[in-house]
Amino acid sequence: MTSAVDTPAEKSARPTPPSGLLTVARAPGWVRYALLVVGLVVAFWLPRGIYPAVAVDILCWALLAVSVDLLLGFTGLMSFGHAAFWGTSAYVTGLVAIHAGLPFPAAVLAGALAAALLALPIGHLAVKRTGIYFAMVTLAFAQMVYYVANEWRSVTKGENGLQGVPRSFFGVDLTDDYYFYYAILPIVLLGLLAAWRIVHSPFGRVLVGIRDNPARARALGYPVHRYKLTAFVLSGFLAGLGGGLFAVGHRFVSLDVLHWTTSGKAVIVVVLGGIGTLWGGVLGAALVVRLEDLLSYSGFEAIGLVTGGIFVLVVLLFRRGIWGSVAALALRFRRRSSR
Repeated sequence: MTSAVDTPAEKSARPTPPSGLLTVARAPGWVRYALLVVGLVVAFWLPRGIYPAVAVDILCWALLAVSVDLLLGFTGLMSFGHAAFWGTSAYVTGLVAIHAGLPFPAAVLAGALAAALLALPIGHLAVKRTGIYFAMVTLAFAQMVYYVANEWRSVTKGENGLQGVPRSFFGVDLTDDYYFYYAILPIVLLGLLAAWRIVHSPFGRVLVGIRDNPARARALGYPVHRYKLTAFVLSGFLAGLGGGLFAVGHRFVSLDVLHWTTSGKAVIVVVLGGIGTLWGGVLGAALVVRLEDLLSYSGFEAIGLVTGGIFVLVVLLFRRGIWGSVAALALRFRRRSSR
């Protein structure tokens, strides 16, 4: 029979949230509310400050990045297969919107559920492995999904893709990307809120414990495999939510949404923003998508060379990512000022 009171050794061994979230959690209440207000103001201002279509892409990639960070930063699982969930949801959303004529939120929800359903068997097999083996298993499954989509041309239209995905919404005209941005913003905010709630729930604390010491978590009686699988399915659902919105936003679905480079880009976005910070993925998505837009607009073709170079610099100089490094500096400054 164990004691209900933790010993000092147990308290010191108890897993803590990653530095970025820990800094925000320790900040005064007015700082947290100020950050929230600033984030909402930027979100509402975004399509007025940049091209609305780019703003839509930022929201979609932010959801994908947060879904990857939920696994990588809080469960310790590096996935190179999230393009499977992003792309599957995009195709299902497009098919439902075209053939069923449902409002786009219902089509996106159907796509996200399909992504979560696909994540269940893939996760059941993948979470039995860790490290590079887990990454390779997810990549292999994603390539299988890519192959099926390419060959199942009667449904996916193969290399031609699904064209003319409608933005139906109870008769409201959303052909303008500016108005479509504000139509999907509540959905994205709900997705981000769900990710934040998952991380800050007892379930999220167990995930962090599994990431830090899976053997101890298993010894304490937690079903590690089941927790990892649940996190994998939830991550797939969030990725599918972003993929469905991406399909409706572009009104076109191609095989690129299932390509392995999509998964790689999502990992780069998370690393740039900060692994285990949650909001770092949102920041990384904004920076990468905006940078790619500026480079393509200027006629520069080697976009990957620039983003790859920035990725290397961030890894070498800011190992915690942009958000994580700023949060660490803020915590250090606060500690010095309190002395």
